[in-house]
Amino acid sequence: MNLTHTVWSPPKNSQHENGLLPTVFALHGHGANSQDLLGLAPYLASGQILLICPEAEFQIQQGLPSYTWFNTENANRRTSEEFERVTKLLVNFIADATNQYNVDSERTIVLGFSQGGGLAYELGLSMPEKFRGLAALSTSLPEETITTINNSTNKKLDKISIFIQHGISDEIVTVDRGRNAHNELEKIGLNPRYHEYDMQHQISAESLNELSTWISDLLL
Repeated sequence: MNLTHTVWSPPKNSQHENGLLPTVFALHGHGANSQDLLGLAPYLASGQILLICPEAEFQIQQGLPSYTWFNTENANRRTSEEFERVTKLLVNFIADATNQYNVDSERTIVLGFSQGGGLAYELGLSMPEKFRGLAALSTSLPEETITTINNSTNKKLDKISIFIQHGISDEIVTVDRGRNAHNELEKIGLNPRYHEYDMQHQISAESLNELSTWISDLLL
């Protein structure tokens, strides 16, 4: 495995007869770690899914469990080349994790929060045949992903279920960026589900409940 990661495994009665499990790959945001989204596991689909949470490569500050996905040492912001590198890293991680754990490759979702949400957009929309759903939480649609979609001839692109959540009081990734993502996806013929909540840059009880219902409907 090419990335540190954490895993939540549900009770055995969640498994198919072949032992495979419905799975969510969850990508944390800037400044978090692989434990950050793991705590959602008991609340997503009543804890009946396998949750796999990779950890970003770059530690923000020595001694603190705080990581970021992109190497920006040589620039003020991440480059398109770095975005592509990290996306490929995650593609390989997901392939390895699918082989190592009891992942039901026919029942998977990619989920991302904030910085991880941009990567989830890219993974889900560049490889829609790999995932039943894409959950983008408190994030924006990367320019690279818009290019990916516009250049795509993948006939399965409109088959992936897209679920977007954003807080109206989010001061880190402002709500207009979530709305813009929704509008851009609609422009190209996709039909994302978009929800706003009275919250900041976070996952609230209400948003978690609706996220859980969506996951249950797709995977169980």
